[in-house]
Amino acid sequence: MSVELVRSLIRDVPDFPSPGILFKDITPLLADPKGFASAVDLMSEQIRPYDPHGLIAIESRGFIFCAALATSMGLPMHLIRKPGKLPHSKAGLDYDLEYGSDRLEIHLDAVKPGGRYAVVDDVLATGGTAAAAASLVEQQQGEVSCCAFLMELSFLDGRSKLVNRPAESLVIY
Repeated sequence: MSVELVRSLIRDVPDFPSPGILFKDITPLLADPKGFASAVDLMSEQIRPYDPHGLIAIESRGFIFCAALATSMGLPMHLIRKPGKLPHSKAGLDYDLEYGSDRLEIHLDAVKPGGRYAVVDDVLATGGTAAAAASLVEQQQGEVSCCAFLMELSFLDGRSKLVNRPAESLVIY
């Protein structure tokens, strides 16, 4: 179980999805049972000290890691999704992106007032989606105990958008 193993299974794909972008591809990690299990175990170790009551998964790759984390930690998992994907009563939040805006939604019964939640996603890049997800939890009167990511692209400074919310990243570029 090592961060080096996890890092070695994240593949660089140059010029994807457009020229000049170096994409961090997690599919080799997902295809390697030992590597994926290591990632989940190591992320669990990072999250556990924050003592969350539940986990909040950000669509869509966050679902992969959050489901495994919820199972290994014995915690409930709740979903934050794009508009129109949740079938029950929901709350939403519009947020700004670099070039436009987007919206996230969560079921109204997902967050218990006063409950502590870890927000989970695969990558922290510019921070807009993670910050919006954390704000949505807080709007529902929950507390964000931490935000947890498989990897962080530190040169994009997404952590600064998480304002006073602890963040843990397993692999930092």
